Amino acid sequence: MTAGTPDGTADAVPGEEKSEFRKEMGPWANFALGFTYLSPVVSTYTLFGTALADGGPPMIWAFVMAGCGQFLVALVFGEVVAQYPVAGGVYPWARRLWGKRWAWMTGWVYMWALLVTITSVAYGAGPYIAILLGFRPTVHTTVLCTIALIVISVLINYAGTKALSWAALIGFSAELLGALVVGIILLTTHRFHGLGVLFDDYGASGDGSYLPVFLGAAIIGFYQYYGFEACGDVAEEVKHPGKVIPKAMRRTIYVGGAAATFTCLTLLLAVVDYRAVISGEDTDPVVRVLFDALGEAGARTVMAVVLISFLSCTISLQAAAGRLIYSYARDEMIIGHRLLRQFSSARAVPPYALLVSAVLPALIAVGSLISEDALTKIVSFAILGIYAAFQMVVLAALRARLKGWKPSGEYKLGRWGLLVNVGALAYGIFAIVNIAWPRTPEAPWYDNWIVLLSGGVVVGVGLVYMFTTHHYGRGDAPSGNAVPDEADTA
Repeated sequence: MTAGTPDGTADAVPGEEKSEFRKEMGPWANFALGFTYLSPVVSTYTLFGTALADGGPPMIWAFVMAGCGQFLVALVFGEVVAQYPVAGGVYPWARRLWGKRWAWMTGWVYMWALLVTITSVAYGAGPYIAILLGFRPTVHTTVLCTIALIVISVLINYAGTKALSWAALIGFSAELLGALVVGIILLTTHRFHGLGVLFDDYGASGDGSYLPVFLGAAIIGFYQYYGFEACGDVAEEVKHPGKVIPKAMRRTIYVGGAAATFTCLTLLLAVVDYRAVISGEDTDPVVRVLFDALGEAGARTVMAVVLISFLSCTISLQAAAGRLIYSYARDEMIIGHRLLRQFSSARAVPPYALLVSAVLPALIAVGSLISEDALTKIVSFAILGIYAAFQMVVLAALRARLKGWKPSGEYKLGRWGLLVNVGALAYGIFAIVNIAWPRTPEAPWYDNWIVLLSGGVVVGVGLVYMFTTHHYGRGDAPSGNAVPDEADTA
C-alpha cells in the first residue's frame, strides 16, 4: 500500500523503490481517465457503420457480451492492482505474478497495442474533423488530422498529472452529457423503429446462420470494453490506490458500458433504412442520422463534442502508454532505457516515454496510407494486442493462484476468485480467436490474415529481441514474488 508524503510525492510500495510520481489524482479523476480511454462515443461512432453493415441491428448485443466478459477481467485486475499499485499496469503486474520473461513479453505486446490504439482513435476522428471544419475528408486529410490530434494530446500530457486529471474530467463530462442529450433528442424526435428491430438482422446473414455474422459485427463490443486498465496504469499517482482503483475499474465498466449501449441504441432506432447500410449504399449512417435529426448547425455542434471525446480518449491512451514505457525503462527492460526512464520533476511526467507514445502512433498513421481499409485493420490489431496482453495477466494470476497466491490487497474476491479468474480467461481466449479469425476469403491471403500476421510479427520480433538482448534480465524490481517460495522461472 502506498501513502502520500507531505510534498505530494508517493511513498514506495512495499518492496519497491520510492516513486517519482506525485499523488495528485483523485478518485473521480481516476475513474474519468478510465472512462475517457474506454470512451463510449469514440468506439460507437467509429465502428457503428461497420458493425451495422456486417450484422444488422442485433449487433448491439455485442455490447452486452463483451461487457460481461471484460467485467470478469476487471475483477481480476482489481485484485492484482490492489496488491501491486505500480505504474505501468499489465507489465509490472505480470512481472510480480509470474516473472521477468513473461512480464517482458506482456509489456511488449501491450505497448504496441496501446500505440496502435492511439492511432486508431485519432484516425477515427479524421472524418469528424473534416465535417466540423467543412472540408472534404480524404485518406490524406485523415492522416494529417490524426497527427494533429496526437500532437495536441501529448502537449496536454506534458503539462502533468493535474492537467491530465482535468482533461479526463472535462472529457468525461462532455462525453456523458453529449451522449445523453443527443440520445434523448434522437429518441424523442427522430425515432423510426421500435425495440423489435434488435432481433431482426434485415438480411445481413443472407440464407445462412446469423452467428458468424454476429461474431464479425462484434468488433464494436470488443473495441468498446477496454480502457478500465488505465485506472491502474497511473497507480503511483492515486491516493489509496488499493481501494480507489478497483472501484474505478468497475465503475468504468458500469457507466461506460451503459453509455455506449444507450448511444448505439439511439443511433440504431434513428437509422431510416437498415438495408441501405447493409448493402453499402449508406456508408456513413452516423453522419446521416445527425444531419437529418439536428440540421447542419446542430450536427456540427455534436461533432465538436465528439471531437472532445476523441481528444480526451487519445490523451488517456497516451498517458497509459507513456507510463508503461517509463515503467519498462525504469526496470531497464528496453533499449534506450536511460533516456526513456528520465523524469521531469517539475511536471512529474516521463517526457521521453510520452514522446515515444506520440511519435510511433503518428508513424503508424502515415504507414496506413498503403491499406485500402486502414481503420478496420488498425482497430482489429489494436483489439487483438490489448486482449492478448490482458489475458497474459489473467493467465499469470490464475497460475499464481493455483500455486498458492493469496491476494493480500485491500480488494479481494475471496472464494469467488478462482471461478472469476477461469471465466475471465475463457472469455479472453474466445475474443482473441474471434478477432483474429479471417472473414474475407476473396481477399489476398496476406490481407485476409493481416490481423493474425501482425500479431505474429509483434510476438516474433519481441521473442528475437528478448533473447538476443536479454534486457528482460536487467533491473532488480520484484519479480515472481506472488508466490514467495517460488523462484523467478519466466
